[in-house]
Amino acid sequence: RSALGFGALALADLLHAADAPARAPHFAPRAKRVIFLFMKGGPSHLDTFDPKPLLDRDDGKPYPGTRPRVVFAKTGNLLKSPWKFKPHGQSGAPVSELFPHVAGCVDDICFVHSLHGTNPAHGGASLKLHTGSDSFVRPSMGAWVAYGLGTANDNLPAFLTVCPTLAHGGVNNWGSAFLPAACQGVPIGNASTPVEQAKVKYIASTGLTPDAQKKQLDLLAGLNKTHLAGAGPDAALEGRIESFELAFRMQKAMPEAEDVSKETAATHKLYGLDDPVTAPFGRQCLLARRFAERGVRFVQVTHSDANVQWDQHGNLRKGHAKNALEVDRPIAGLLTDLKSRGLLKDTLVLWGGEFGRTPTVEGGGNDGRDHNPEGFTVWMAGGGVKPGL
Repeated sequence: RSALGFGALALADLLHAADAPARAPHFAPRAKRVIFLFMKGGPSHLDTFDPKPLLDRDDGKPYPGTRPRVVFAKTGNLLKSPWKFKPHGQSGAPVSELFPHVAGCVDDICFVHSLHGTNPAHGGASLKLHTGSDSFVRPSMGAWVAYGLGTANDNLPAFLTVCPTLAHGGVNNWGSAFLPAACQGVPIGNASTPVEQAKVKYIASTGLTPDAQKKQLDLLAGLNKTHLAGAGPDAALEGRIESFELAFRMQKAMPEAEDVSKETAATHKLYGLDDPVTAPFGRQCLLARRFAERGVRFVQVTHSDANVQWDQHGNLRKGHAKNALEVDRPIAGLLTDLKSRGLLKDTLVLWGGEFGRTPTVEGGGNDGRDHNPEGFTVWMAGGGVKPGL
């Protein structure tokens, strides 16, 4: 009788818990959407947002610590940053001269200097950053956000990825794994597509009127649902049904969202669309703002090309200077635009790459750094994050 009584006690506790009001979180949630600015290849934290005074002091000396187990080239002596750092804003956050425009936004930014990963290779590190695992197929960040929050616009996907890289993890970086298929990212172009040509594929039908398409989709949906009723639950088929229905609705919403021509000349200039150097990434950032304000929950924007953009094993000075010039003005434009529209307070902006770079020079020269997942920097802005920290 005593043993059976424990079951009654447990049941009473469960029933009481069900009736009790949900406990509120410590802080009211503010982020409603995410824009992830992914710098493919591993930007050097030491040369961008994380100055190391001891590197200046000990430049050229042997590295005093334990070297990582995996390196991709012969590791040389310590290498100070070729760029100067200065404090900016009320917070006094130090920023490299590589990012003069982002430096003007530091009081809206929270720098996180304590990131570390488990994989020194691009593929594993990218998967770790996007999915939390470098060895298992797991849902991506965007897929989890789409799954948890759903979409705020039934005519657009909850998760869009603009010009994503197809290398180093590829589609798994924006995949949904075991989550519903509708949670995966919808790609707009890829890293090898000029951004002005990057569109959702097949968004317009050349052979059918909308009425004829609707009849076709209704017939297809009926056949699929009949199959589901007879065969039982099938996540892949359910995802396919949803994707057909969303694709039909997207035909009107997506071309309008992708059309930046109606933005003012001042907005184009803010994002750097008036300069051929900054225009490609500026257009990506402007698209991200347009998607965000239309209810897309997660927008991934990738800065990459066929050369693994930020991966400067050599030519650090030339490569990082080129890359920073391409993204600095557009990123500052995005933060400024979001803030002026009242969107920054509930939009979380995340900037970073899959790892940082070593404090030592690579090989026998003095102009390159190896991969470094041991400790690196990302930053966040908006969405309730404490700024100027």
